[in-house]
Amino acid sequence: MAKLSMHRTVEGLGEYLREQRGQAQMSLRQLSELTDVSNPYLSQIERGLRRPSAEVLQQIAKALRISAESLYVRAGILDADEHGARMVEDAIALDPRLTERQKSALLDIYRSFVGIDEATDSELVTTVTAANHPGASPQETAPSEENA
Repeated sequence: MAKLSMHRTVEGLGEYLREQRGQAQMSLRQLSELTDVSNPYLSQIERGLRRPSAEVLQQIAKALRISAESLYVRAGILDADEHGARMVEDAIALDPRLTERQKSALLDIYRSFVGIDEATDSELVTTVTAANHPGASPQETAPSEENA
């Protein structure tokens, strides 16, 4: 039963990625070049045949200019309820119509309304990496400073 659920999650992720790539008017080959992920592997992800790692999802999100966290949630790596605030923060940070000052003000207001502290990228990477490597110690899965 869990395997069937994971298969649906992977298929849903692939469909979502295909839609996002289409909206970005980007070919699979272009996405491959931007992400440094092979064209066949990206194709397998889109068809729901492979479950990509958090690192690959992060590269795809960056290339498509979408929230990496939304991909982690769709891939079943993160729980949507726990990280919904981060998705709001990402949306504000990625909006090209806002100046840096406006983004900062919106983030401060949002955080004051929901009562959260700023989630750092390193915290997110640590959470996602830990989810991908259950049983490993935080030191084993934590990204090095030069990669962060």
